[in-house]
Parts: sequence; C-alpha cells; structure tokens
Amino acid sequence: MSLPKKVEIVEVGPRDGLQNEANFIPTDEKIAFINAISKTGIKRVETTSFVHPQFVPQMRDAQEVFAGIHQDPSIQYIALIPNEKGYERALASNVQAFSLVVGASETFNLHNVRMGREESIRVLDRIIAKAKGNDSFIRYCIATSFWCPFEGKVDPAIVLEMVKRAEALGVDEIAICDTIGRANPKQVFEIFEKVMAINTQAVISAHFHDTYGLALANVMAALQAGVTRFDASVGGLGGCPFAPGAAGNVATEDVVFMLHEMGIETGIDVSALLSCVKQIQAFTKREFTGHIHKVKALQTT
Repeated sequence: MSLPKKVEIVEVGPRDGLQNEANFIPTDEKIAFINAISKTGIKRVETTSFVHPQFVPQMRDAQEVFAGIHQDPSIQYIALIPNEKGYERALASNVQAFSLVVGASETFNLHNVRMGREESIRVLDRIIAKAKGNDSFIRYCIATSFWCPFEGKVDPAIVLEMVKRAEALGVDEIAICDTIGRANPKQVFEIFEKVMAINTQAVISAHFHDTYGLALANVMAALQAGVTRFDASVGGLGGCPFAPGAAGNVATEDVVFMLHEMGIETGIDVSALLSCVKQIQAFTKREFTGHIHKVKALQTT
C-alpha cells in the first residue's frame, strides 16, 4: 500500500458545515468556534461565505465573522464567494484567500448560483483575474464532480476539462468535490488518478460528504491516487442547501484519527478537535455523523 508521510486538512466546518443549519447560530459563537479550530493544529480554515443572505441566511454575518476572528498569521482563513459582488464584499473585509465554486453538473449549477456552467465559469474567470492581480490565493472547487442530485452520474470528461481550464487560469488549488456523498472508492480512485496525471501546478484536494457512509473509504481511495489534501468538517457537520439529500462532510476528527492510526502525520490534535465538536454541538439540532466523538463519549461514561 502506497501512503504519504503527511496529509493536510482543510477545515470547512464554519462555512460548509454550518451553512445548512436552520437556526441562526449567533455570530459570537461562530467566532469562538473558528478561534477554537485555530488552536487544533489546523492551518487552513474555510470561515464563511459572502453569499446573498436571502439564499443562505446562516451566512448573513460574513463580514462580522471575518472581522471578529483572531487571525493567527500561521493560518489561512478562506472565504467562499459565489459571484463578483461577493468578491467585492469579501475584498472589503480584507479576505486574502478565496474559494470559488462551479458545478460540473449544469442543473446543479443552475440551482446553486442561477447560472449555467459555462456562464458561471466565465464569471469566475473574471474574478480570478482580479484576485490574481491582488496576489490573492484562489481555491477552485468543482462541485458535483461524481454525482448530481438532479442528473445522476457526472461524465468524468467534464471534470477533467474543468481541471485543465482552472489550471490554465493559474489557480492555486483545485478541489474535486463529491457534493452529495454518492461516490464510491473505485470511482474516486479512477477520477483522481486521471486528475493527478494532468500534473497541475495547482494543488489537488478532495472533498467528500458521507451520505452513503463511504467518505472514509473514499479518502483512502484518493490517498492511493496520490492526493494529500482533504476537506473535512468538525463533527461531520454539513450538507448543501442546493443538493437535496446531501448529508454532512466527512468528520475531521475521524479523518485525522484514521490517518494517525496509519502513521500519517497531520499536525492536528484530535483531543482539541473533540473539544470543538462539543463546543458547536450546543448550537445545532443536527445529529453529528462523526464516529470518534461518540466513541470517546462512551469511554468516559
């Protein structure tokens, strides 16, 4: 088995994890949550989204959250932006790392940002040109890279072409996303093997949801294909408001625990992650999908 010595985790809980929560989580609690994550050893955090509050009400305090967190200079704080207006808002908040999303599925993209895939790509092209002019970090996320809740299985050729187009624009990172958690390890390995063969300058990362309970297996498949950067969410929080049936992200503590058990370094403290789970659990009615926090709870009773 070919395994890397070290893996990087991108914590997406504060944005992707919380965006689907029905009850508004107080801004101060979001700030405290992000500050706690910053003490776990994680070096990259997706903090919020500068999206219109009409569509994602949970993120209506994006400016306040970004202004309120304690920004450790050793940590990259990322904000998701859906369009040019969101980019301008984020720029005004001194955001320096941007996450852009476009769906490989035409129908998903229409639901997500009310634009077809090609139109959305053209908008992102303009944002990338502006952001690179400001020496910003660009994370390019290809949603529904495996399955779409509306169209079914996605043609891998579309994903590969989108990777090549993003690479040509000089983005810093390209995330291949299983937005609805429907991918299987064989499918994951095959797509990532082809993506890695493109030999991009951009770092390739993987983003898995756990709807069908295959997220950790998919992490292993991506590892075997050469991926060493993964998105994860504390507690397994998450879900997409524009992807019916999507469950939470793969739980950060589960991924880190698994990697550590296999001798792979992450630089992350699992105990500190579990404290973050407990901290945010009080503000959500969602059942956490992670496993390690349940095991640890049983061991202390």
